[in-house]
Amino acid sequence: MKSRFATFASLAAAACAVLLMTGCGDQKTVATVNGQKITKGQLDAKLEQQSGKSALASMIQQDLIFQYAKDHNITASDKEVDDKLNEIESHFPPGQFDAMLKQQGITMDDARNLVRQNILTTKAVDQNITVSDAQVNDYLKQQHLTLGQPAQVQARHILVKTRPQADMIEAQLKKGADFATLAKQYSIDPASKDKGGELGWFGPGQMVPAFQQAAFALKPGQTSAPVQTPFGWHVIQVEGTKPLTKDQAIDQIKKQQESLQIQPFMNQLRTSAKIEIDDPRFQDLFPSPPPAAPAPPAPAPAPTKK
Repeated sequence: MKSRFATFASLAAAACAVLLMTGCGDQKTVATVNGQKITKGQLDAKLEQQSGKSALASMIQQDLIFQYAKDHNITASDKEVDDKLNEIESHFPPGQFDAMLKQQGITMDDARNLVRQNILTTKAVDQNITVSDAQVNDYLKQQHLTLGQPAQVQARHILVKTRPQADMIEAQLKKGADFATLAKQYSIDPASKDKGGELGWFGPGQMVPAFQQAAFALKPGQTSAPVQTPFGWHVIQVEGTKPLTKDQAIDQIKKQQESLQIQPFMNQLRTSAKIEIDDPRFQDLFPSPPPAAPAPPAPAPAPTKK
């Protein structure tokens, strides 16, 4: 179905890094197994062995981005961070986002820092992205889109396993049943059922083809006949549509280019920075590039004729 946001794996690494900074010689007991103690120092050492490099790399990357943003007057306001966090949280069932953070040992401050880092990285990369009219026209042709036609759909759905179930739900809706109530009762989509089947806004390429085709064919307020996808059978209700504007097309092209440019941007930050790894256990975290091959010797001058 709809692509999900990352589950903050890099934040988990950052959270581990905080643990690794505590002394590994701590003899405080954290568990006892048949009388055999496991100390906090032993636990910290194991965490360091398993996650130390990735945690340190995440911390260095965050410092590089924050330093670059400060040097180039790139900012991410608290409102921008809050709005993005709310957007991410909206894609989880109620309470699941906070539970996921807690399970990974991530604080809300950690989450805010990662979101701020992502916003700053995107803004930095965007400074080097320009979109021409020719690129817009190519994008429209590739996506089979037309300016002024629906480019985004807001919809909700009820997902069930069989066609007879979907037919039964469609019949109840035709008799006036409440869509959200039926979604909470019957839908097997864990991400949307508790929200009455709400999926939010989505555009081309974000849903499987059969679902996308059915949703984009509906007008606001209309409900589809049962639609089959690899996930099961869907009954879809469209709540709103947004016509495609040139600015939206440009924004989608920028997102495509961002995905291609972020990693080279990060590589450039690392290669141009002075990063000193003092702990010998992490010396190979950023290996030095191989030395340049020596220039071939110049050819001997041709003998002069007498």
